Amino acid sequence: MRNTAFQWIARGEPFHPGEIRKDGSFPAILEHLIRQRGLAAGVDLESYLHPRLKDLEDPFLIPDMRDAVERILQAVDRKENVCVFGDYDVDGVSSITLMRRILRAYGLEPRHFIPRRGSEGYGLSEAALKRCMEEGAKPDLMISVDCGTVSVAEAEILKDQGIDLVIVDHHEPLAEGRPTCRALVNPKCGDRFTYLCAAGVVFKLGHALLKARRVDLDLKELIDLVAVATISDIVPMVEENRLLVRHGLRHLPNTLNPGLRALQDVTGMNGNATSMDVGFRIGPRLNAAGRMDVPEDALATLTTDCRRLARDFAKKLDDYNRERQTFENRIRSQALGMLATGFDPERDPVIVLGSRDWHPGVVGIVASRLMRQFHKPTFIVAIDETGVGKGSGRSIEGVSLVDAIRDCAGELLAGGGHAMAAGLSIHEDRIDAFRKRFGEYVLRTTTDEQRRPKLLYDAEISFDQLSLEFLASYDLLQPFGNGNPQPVFVARKVGLSRAPVHMKNKHLRFMLRQGYHEQDAVFFGGGEYALPDPPWDVAFTIDRNHFRGKTTLQLIIQDVKAAE
Repeated sequence: MRNTAFQWIARGEPFHPGEIRKDGSFPAILEHLIRQRGLAAGVDLESYLHPRLKDLEDPFLIPDMRDAVERILQAVDRKENVCVFGDYDVDGVSSITLMRRILRAYGLEPRHFIPRRGSEGYGLSEAALKRCMEEGAKPDLMISVDCGTVSVAEAEILKDQGIDLVIVDHHEPLAEGRPTCRALVNPKCGDRFTYLCAAGVVFKLGHALLKARRVDLDLKELIDLVAVATISDIVPMVEENRLLVRHGLRHLPNTLNPGLRALQDVTGMNGNATSMDVGFRIGPRLNAAGRMDVPEDALATLTTDCRRLARDFAKKLDDYNRERQTFENRIRSQALGMLATGFDPERDPVIVLGSRDWHPGVVGIVASRLMRQFHKPTFIVAIDETGVGKGSGRSIEGVSLVDAIRDCAGELLAGGGHAMAAGLSIHEDRIDAFRKRFGEYVLRTTTDEQRRPKLLYDAEISFDQLSLEFLASYDLLQPFGNGNPQPVFVARKVGLSRAPVHMKNKHLRFMLRQGYHEQDAVFFGGGEYALPDPPWDVAFTIDRNHFRGKTTLQLIIQDVKAAE
């Protein structure tokens, strides 16, 4: 059951349906939605709606990019042993795949390594480096992707072994210093491209290498990997991210990557690719392998050149995803049971729960689900047999988990990540103290109003305005994501044409009616909510529904209230 009531707030100025642009170039609703997203007056709307790859900016604007290019080309000329070390999530395995493809175009045959989440933890941990050295030849150059920015001690270990390190990352740098390395290619160490995920930074590194030395490499053929990583890592969908994802999604249905093609087949994609397809179909299956501690299978899916093997790996990832869902449902049920015995949503500003029975690979998903359900910054911690817990956190707007971890460092063994998603290590006997201090931090740094759950909507519209022509204009705003949220609309005084249909996973399907107009609608997880009696005011997004060769417009319900 939902434990919060959203406050509906109009985003910016109200939309007036009668508005028509004088030049008639596109519907008024489109410009309204663009302006709602903060696009400054005078910005060229054509370039915003139709971004071009030739508008990509100079990759050498990223700090240390020239040093990284010089060291990699030195490895090429000397035919050195190179190891690409990456994270186990979608961004990590996509970054490794991209880096390998780029290095192979330059004549290198790098090996790769991914740490195991459960036993070795995130990034360049000492345990992971030890296994890496045992499993292959000692590298002359290690390139870490999607990790390494905070690995000060581990960088010293590599230096002592005579191994050069190039870090290609996007995580927040330490305030107190940087690792010893040949290059730290991280936009967050500068002031440009700070929105990129790691795969986006690797793509820029590939661009920089090509500017320094041309080889037979078409980066456009790798852009679908960048799109998958960018969407899955929930980085801001702005500027070059928007450009890369727009073109990557367009390329994805015809991808040359057998693994991405197999994942589209196994998830039932039908020749179209949207941000939602990647975020809810492809991304979770690639992530599931890492969560089940077999990230090598996700990487093998993306790196194989064999279609048959790609199909086999994609099916394995699908199986892992179902297994992950089983773990998730059990942990969430147990977490809700814990909350029922002492948590007060009106009093308690945060959720922090831990158990020795929980799988460390799934706690992040549970944290995300509870954060949305209760609208509280949340950490869920899986504790091992030694009493050390590995936790994953998700936050609400206005609460930076990175800042909170710094404030609570005395209660933690380690921690880091992003403002809205972060990880930590903690001893189980410090969980209660951390919960108290984390709650105090949130109360001290936010107001009551900031902590209230809000649903921002873009415009009030009526069902007679919804059509495939409307959807075609709306699609120009794609890709949606963090920083470019999918538009939310509100329709007033909506009734039901027939009783809701209950689907699997507590989803509901409606046929909604407003006047003489009907619209098909889906409310994901709606069966968990106590719905008021119709008529309703409905907040929704819109999407294309392809079924048996027919395309229709479908509403995706976000919230329902009794009609005012």
